[in-house]
Amino acid sequence: MDINKLIASRVLALREARQLSLTALAELSGVSRSNISLIERGESSATATVLDKLAGALGVTLASLFETGEGAPSPLRRAAEQQVWTDPASGYVRRQLSPATRSPLQLVEVVFPPGQRVVYEQVVRASDVYQQVWLLEGTMDISAGEQQWRLEAGDCVAMREDRQISYANPGSRPARYLVGLVTLPFVAHGPE
Repeated sequence: MDINKLIASRVLALREARQLSLTALAELSGVSRSNISLIERGESSATATVLDKLAGALGVTLASLFETGEGAPSPLRRAAEQQVWTDPASGYVRRQLSPATRSPLQLVEVVFPPGQRVVYEQVVRASDVYQQVWLLEGTMDISAGEQQWRLEAGDCVAMREDRQISYANPGSRPARYLVGLVTLPFVAHGPE
């Protein structure tokens, strides 16, 4: 399935499952009603920042917007089945590694271009979301609120998603890292 169509169907399904109108989701997320409508129709390639705002307003993680929900949940996701998405603003590429089985843990691989930066605003979520970033290649500057870290290959940082988080690649080559996300308490992320 085309990644924008997948995102479109997930946002629409989650909005409908929560019985939110476009206007209500726009008010909760800070994303315009018209932009949400374009995203739900698969006519807009939303940025990571916009998708994070929508995910927060829908009470799910950003990673859950890349779940297919097709077929029975499986404990295995082959490399060819992993959803790959490119942020149109920064060009960072994210690969959804985790299988479709219900789990509080989600794994994502990111390749982040040199000289780029992405900022996720503080989003109020119904659940606590924790993440760890393990840098495999390159250099990344990561901040969570007032805390800042420069990661080199092999470094790992843990943080809670309860404040503004920014990612920046100050290097001259792409950075590659693994993100592990845990949602507590774990609840189902919409229709299955």
